[in-house]
Amino acid sequence: MTGMDRRSFLSRGAALAGGSLLASGSLQTLTARLAGATPGAAPGQERKGGYGRLRPVAAENERGGFAHLALPDGFGYVVLSRIGDPMSDGNVTPAQLDGMAAFSGPGGTVRLIRNHEIRSAGQVQVGGPVGTRYDAAAGGGTTTLDYDPHRRQLVRDFVSLNGTVVNCAGGKGLGDRSWITGEEIITTIGGRKHGYNFEVPLARSGPALTQPLVAMGRFAHEAVATDPASGIVYQTEDAGSGRGSGFYRYVPNNPTNLLAGGRLQMLAVTGRPKADLRDGESPGAAMAVTWVEIEAPDANPLTATNADGLASGTSGPFAEGYAKGGAKFNRLEGIWYGDGSIFFASTSGGDAKSPEAPNSDGYREGYGQIWEFRPRSGQLVLLYQSPGADVLDSPDNLVVTPRGGLLLCEDDASSDGDTHPLAPGIADVNRLVGLTRSGEAFEFAVNRFNDSELAGACFSPDGRTLFVNIFGDGTAGSGMTVAIRGPWARGAL
Repeated sequence: MTGMDRRSFLSRGAALAGGSLLASGSLQTLTARLAGATPGAAPGQERKGGYGRLRPVAAENERGGFAHLALPDGFGYVVLSRIGDPMSDGNVTPAQLDGMAAFSGPGGTVRLIRNHEIRSAGQVQVGGPVGTRYDAAAGGGTTTLDYDPHRRQLVRDFVSLNGTVVNCAGGKGLGDRSWITGEEIITTIGGRKHGYNFEVPLARSGPALTQPLVAMGRFAHEAVATDPASGIVYQTEDAGSGRGSGFYRYVPNNPTNLLAGGRLQMLAVTGRPKADLRDGESPGAAMAVTWVEIEAPDANPLTATNADGLASGTSGPFAEGYAKGGAKFNRLEGIWYGDGSIFFASTSGGDAKSPEAPNSDGYREGYGQIWEFRPRSGQLVLLYQSPGADVLDSPDNLVVTPRGGLLLCEDDASSDGDTHPLAPGIADVNRLVGLTRSGEAFEFAVNRFNDSELAGACFSPDGRTLFVNIFGDGTAGSGMTVAIRGPWARGAL
C-alpha cells in the first residue's frame, strides 16, 4: 500500500434495500459489463454516472479551514482524527493510516478498526502498554474509532492492537466479528518473527496480547476477505517489485477460531503450471483453477535466487507454491468479498506499461488489473486492466459497496508527474475514481492536502457514509481519517 497510486473505482450496482446487503445478481451484472467494456478516456469530471464537477471543500467541522478534498456538489465531510491527535485512552493517534473497515458499533455508533503501517522509529508510534505487545520493540498495530453518524462526531478512539509492524491492510473476519490485520513485511526484530496476520475482535475495548496466525502464512500480507458461506479466508501478497506474488486461501479447521490451525493453499491455473498472470491475459475469459498445498506456511524467505529463478527475499510460501505450479501475479493488494465472489487488485499488473525501467526480473510494471475469483465455480476472471495512468494508476485498496459496486483506491507515489488543476503544487495526485458498469471512469474525490495515498475506503453498514484515510508521511498532522456524506443515489456510487 505504500509505493504507488491509490484511486477509487466504483460501479453502479443495485439499489440498497434496507441495510448493507448486496442485491442478488448485481455483481454478476457488473462482472459482465466490466469484462466487455472498452476503457474510455481519462476520468472526466462530468461523465455519465458521475456526480458532476468537483470543487474544493473544507471539512464541515473546520469551517474556514483548508479544503483537504475536492468533491462533487452536495457532498461534504468531517475530519474524525489526525496523526498526532490525543485519543480517548491517553495515547496519540499513530501515523501511516492505512487499511480499515466499518462495523456496527455500540450504542448505534459505527466502529472503525484502522491499520497503522509503521515502518520506522521516526514515525508516530502505536502506544499502549508494553505487556500487551506481541513484540516490545515494534511500533505498529491498530486503533479503533467509534463514530456517531447522527451527530457526525467521533465518540472515542483507542489502541486495539500494539507490538506489530507495517500493518498495511486486512479485512473483516467471519460474521463481522473481527478485523484481521496483516504485516506487509518479512523480518525478525529482537528474536520475534514478523510477516503474519493478527485478529482483532470487534468487541475489544483496548489492546490485548495477541498471537500471530502462523498457519495463515508468513509473507508480505496485504488484505484478506472471508467467504461468509465457508469461513475460508482469501489472502493477497504484495511481495514488491521484481518478485512474484501469490493469491492464497486459508481453510481453517474451525472457522470461528482461526488460531486452531488450518491449511494454507495457493492458487494455480488448471493446465497452466506456473502461469504468469501479470500481463497477456484476456479480460472476461474464465480460467479454471486448482489449489496447491503449502506444507511450510512459516518458512523463511529465500536467501538466494533459486532454481525457479525466484529472487532472494521471495517468501517461503510463494517459493513452495510456485514450485508446485502456483500462479504468479504482480503486487496483489486490495481484496473484498461481495455477492458470492472475491474481488482483488494487482497494483501493477496489466498490458499497458509504465515508462519506468523494468524490474530486476525483467518485468515492466503495468497500471493495474482487477480480478474476480468465483468460489462456487472455481473460476478466475480478469475483469479489467487499465489502459494507462490517466484512467487508472496503481489500484490498491478496494471495497464492494453496499449498493453492489466496486470502489478502488489508487496509490500513486510514482514519478510520472500526475498533476491535477484542483491540487496545485502537488506532483503526484491521488484521487478516488468511480467506474460505471459501461466502463466509463469519473473522478469522485481529489486529495488536495498532500501527495500521500488515500487508503482504507469503506462504507458504514447503512451505506450512507464513506470513510477514507489520507495516509500521511509519518509526521503529526500529515494524515487524517474523514467521513464523507452526500447524495449517493444521484450517481453510480
